[in-house]
Amino acid sequence: MSEKIVQTAGREQLGEFAPMFAHLNDDVLFGEVWNNGDIDVKTRCIITITALMSQGVTDSSLKYHLMNAKAHGVSQKEITAIITHAAFYTSWAFAWAVFRLAKEVWDENAPELTEKDKYQNSIFFPIGEKNPYGEFFVGQSYLAPVSTEQVSVFNVTFEPACRNNWHIHHAKSGGGQMLICVGGRGYYQEWGREAVELTPGSVVNIPANVKHWHGAAPDSWFSHLALEIAGEDAGTEWCEPVSAEDYGKLK
Repeated sequence: MSEKIVQTAGREQLGEFAPMFAHLNDDVLFGEVWNNGDIDVKTRCIITITALMSQGVTDSSLKYHLMNAKAHGVSQKEITAIITHAAFYTSWAFAWAVFRLAKEVWDENAPELTEKDKYQNSIFFPIGEKNPYGEFFVGQSYLAPVSTEQVSVFNVTFEPACRNNWHIHHAKSGGGQMLICVGGRGYYQEWGREAVELTPGSVVNIPANVKHWHGAAPDSWFSHLALEIAGEDAGTEWCEPVSAEDYGKLK
């Protein structure tokens, strides 16, 4: 199954000025049309590149689709053949312009996107830097502040198989934590209960004084927003790591 195409450019650039256009661009064109399984993504990329080339569109939007084509399996040999063939039906001048962009995208000396870069391109919130609380995690995690005023919100990202230790958010009253999954696939588990799978849109309300852990699935990156709930004498107690044996039982 192909990776889902996710687009946020509409809302980022025109969300306030033209909200309907932003919605149609991000949710309908890319959210529905591009993810329709009747045509594979590689074929859609080729069709789109050819259509834009025929109209003389050689700006950043075409470069995006060239990069998308490369990411979904279009080789340098294939893209040069596609542009050459289309040149006879569109414009020789357009072909020159497209070739200039294609050379940049298929530059063999350009560094390949890392798995982190690819995952970042699939989610809205930033991944951030290596987690300063990494000593309480098995595997690599990252932390990015989303809001540090009124309500503290952080995006926590886990590489595949990464998870935090069992821990407890203590509080005399109030307290606890809320998790909102924003990317990938992961798990949340309370002590003595079965693990719960988390996917984008999943929300977990963690009461104070409950021992638990959360982290990525073995084969997927995972990101969630973490919201600390205000409480009296609130604090976090870090406990033992989740054992490899228990983690390996996850489905």
